[in-house]
Amino acid sequence: MERIQSPLDPFGGRFLVHGAPEREVREGEWPKALVIIAFPSLADARSWYGSPACQELLPLRTRHMDGDVLLVDGVAPDYDPAATAAALRAAQAGG
Repeated sequence: MERIQSPLDPFGGRFLVHGAPEREVREGEWPKALVIIAFPSLADARSWYGSPACQELLPLRTRHMDGDVLLVDGVAPDYDPAATAAALRAAQAGG
């Protein structure tokens, strides 16, 4: 665990959630811990995951814990869900 931050640094990665020992499941089931790492871009996340430093540490995680890894493109700070809904409606009406 002491080594996990240094591979993130060159790619701007930072932990937003690490383990989430205190959580409230309001819908569905979530029996696992949760780790969320933010990167400046999806390209940075991909570069981090493919980096030799990350790949070197990967077996340490996979040997000791089960889990899924997803790379997800997030939304911008000015994201407007209402504008997204309007664009989806317009696309459906036109298509």
